[in-house]
Amino acid sequence: MDEPAVPRPAATVILLRRSGRHRELGLEVLMLRRGTDARFMPNVWVFPGGAVDAVDHDIARALELELELEELAHRVCGARELGEEASVPLEAHALRPWSRWVTPEVVPIRFDTRFYVALAPPHVRPEPDRSEVDEARWLTPAGALEEHAAGGLELSFPTVRHLEELTAFPDADAVLAEGETRRVEPITPKVRGDRENFEVLLPGDPGFEEA
Repeated sequence: MDEPAVPRPAATVILLRRSGRHRELGLEVLMLRRGTDARFMPNVWVFPGGAVDAVDHDIARALELELELEELAHRVCGARELGEEASVPLEAHALRPWSRWVTPEVVPIRFDTRFYVALAPPHVRPEPDRSEVDEARWLTPAGALEEHAAGGLELSFPTVRHLEELTAFPDADAVLAEGETRRVEPITPKVRGDRENFEVLLPGDPGFEEA
């Protein structure tokens, strides 16, 4: 049996906004649709993010922030990808840790992704780069899940789980407050079944240990 691929470090930003005139919406998140020709997950709706590059480490070394270098490089990456993919300017220090997901061992292309939450700058208008992503939308977590269930939005398993979790928060401020003190532990799902019929299991799910 081949050894599992080594996960590549990556960062993803769950960008939040206060709903402004539509306060009854409570909380909205920025979602981007990857292009049809994208090499990885074409047409899938995602949060902004990407792989950590050497330049992210170089920038992290130059910043005077009291964070471990690897953690800071991930935050720099998240802010950089947000700017590149959606033209949203954000500083690395504005990101708050939320979760860490490692792609299952059976998948040939793997990432060790640190997810962050952050508040969007006032009056920002995200613009897709038309290269990696071709559409940008603000959606409530519940609204995104409803469109997904109806077949309107293609979402990955981790994105669905994050949206489900966010439905429990009344507004962006509550999410950011949680991010200030949240303890993050890596999660590596397992896959049971075959390519045609499978299910994704998380730690604590029945059958996880045996998968």
